[in-house]
Amino acid sequence: MPQPPPHVKKVLQATTVARTATFGFLTGAGISSESGIPTFRGPEGYWTVGSKVYHPMELATHSAFESDPWEVWRWYLYRQAVCQRAKPNAGHQALTKLARQFSAQPAALMTQNVDGLHRRAGFPASELYEIHGHIGEMRCAVRCCWDRFPLPFDDLDPEAARTLPNSVLAEKLRCPRCGEMSRPHVLWFDEYYEETLFRSESALEALDNADILFTVGTSAATNLPVQTVQRALTRGAKIIDINPGEDSPFGLAAERRGGAWWKSSAGEALPALLDWFEQGSP
Repeated sequence: MPQPPPHVKKVLQATTVARTATFGFLTGAGISSESGIPTFRGPEGYWTVGSKVYHPMELATHSAFESDPWEVWRWYLYRQAVCQRAKPNAGHQALTKLARQFSAQPAALMTQNVDGLHRRAGFPASELYEIHGHIGEMRCAVRCCWDRFPLPFDDLDPEAARTLPNSVLAEKLRCPRCGEMSRPHVLWFDEYYEETLFRSESALEALDNADILFTVGTSAATNLPVQTVQRALTRGAKIIDINPGEDSPFGLAAERRGGAWWKSSAGEALPALLDWFEQGSP
């Protein structure tokens, strides 16, 4: 098993004396891409209706849902079917074990991903903050309640989702409480974070307890993750940014403030980190 690089070990050894450090995690699309889930902004995210090709940012809005709810629903059901077939990878599994076994206090996880893979990897629900929602759930579109309900399609084939008739969607995708239309339980680009729906403020507060914040595979394209890292740096927490390649939103900032940028994929770095802790280090 590969070892964490020396500059990462140095940060960990200085911070986790006698296992007294509390961990926090922030994850983005990079950890799920290794499970075969296309990144939201990649070419696989585009959606064709007739001769028109839609960019994800055009479909993932309340405005698009109001204009053509069933086409937006077909897109989300297709994506949900892809996510349902994916499995948690080694990075998901290692992160769960790190949080459970080696954090001094319960480790909070803020994820930008809506795929549910952290849930399926066994991360404790009470410490998991899915700040952009969950693609496998729906809620009332007219807000008769704040409840979330599982999607009423079992083992839907991704390609079959593309052609579901409006009549089937209208019958199945109704709020179980009031019978009105439901909507995906996701945060759209023209919406704001709401504590009641996404526990956004609770997520920020939970990660304020972290002595080490691991940022994993995130592009920092939304506001709340950026706030999380800024708050951590302000109070002196160390950032270990796990992002491959030569471009990372947090890597250089982490290094300037005594943290580390680990240029590796989540599927390689997190299992190596877990193995290092299991071997008795630091």
